Amino acid sequence: MYLVVYSIFYLLSLLPLRVLYILSDGIYGILYYIIGYRKKVVRQNLIIAFPEKSDLDRKKIEKAFYHQFVDTFIEAIKLISMTEKEFSKRFSIDIEVLNNLYATGQNVQLVAGHFFSWEFANLGIAKQSAYPFIGVYMPLSNKVIDKIMFKMRSRFGTILIPASEFRNNFQKYASGRYALALVADQNPGRLDRAFWAKFFTKPAPFVLGPEKGARASNAAVVFVDFYPIKRGYYKAELELVTTAPNYYKEGALTKLLIEKIEGSIRKRPSNYLWSHRRWKWANEAEKYAHLMV
Repeated sequence: MYLVVYSIFYLLSLLPLRVLYILSDGIYGILYYIIGYRKKVVRQNLIIAFPEKSDLDRKKIEKAFYHQFVDTFIEAIKLISMTEKEFSKRFSIDIEVLNNLYATGQNVQLVAGHFFSWEFANLGIAKQSAYPFIGVYMPLSNKVIDKIMFKMRSRFGTILIPASEFRNNFQKYASGRYALALVADQNPGRLDRAFWAKFFTKPAPFVLGPEKGARASNAAVVFVDFYPIKRGYYKAELELVTTAPNYYKEGALTKLLIEKIEGSIRKRPSNYLWSHRRWKWANEAEKYAHLMV
């Protein structure tokens, strides 16, 4: 079954992007106008994040988000066979912020939010990184599609570790050189172990894992902001946050990263995964006020 499905995806990936974008536009129409996939969640999130904007402005953000959301998955198909030369034309990054740290002997944690396109960012950073590049991912329930995505995501050298197996599998890499990519806006598994912070207009719980990992390994922390320049072309910007994570009191580094994620979203409001329920626990915030910095 894997070979059959992979062959279909591979043949699709050989189509020019301009053709694939016609497919993407069609899927967008079905997803947005007919199915209405998570539209209520997206709209409520945008009201929470941008109460000062008009309904019309939020609608524009909403539609642009759905276009980028669908493009991400269509582009993932193209990335199965995209040549390195074509990829280099479509993804730009000043990697020196990362690679200059390699000479210092210090390992790195790269931290980002759920921006578009995480598929381009993963491949682009891995391709140019002096460090072995490690990405943590959530396996898909469909094993065949998961295997195809794993193959695509690791084609430029990314070492992929399932989130559920991270604690055990990361140990084999922890004693060597690495740049570890994490997202800082994940919903935590347990609210009583989360870090609570105001995100836009409401409090939300965040995982403390990126901060704890950086402090434990004394890793430099680099914020990664990536976004589309135009359709099918992406740029990533790296910002060195700190080479001394233990300088910050507990929670302060996480709060700083959350502020950077919010700042990036305010610059490019549609460039964020609005379909996940970032504020679903907002009513619980008062109970966990002691976990806020």
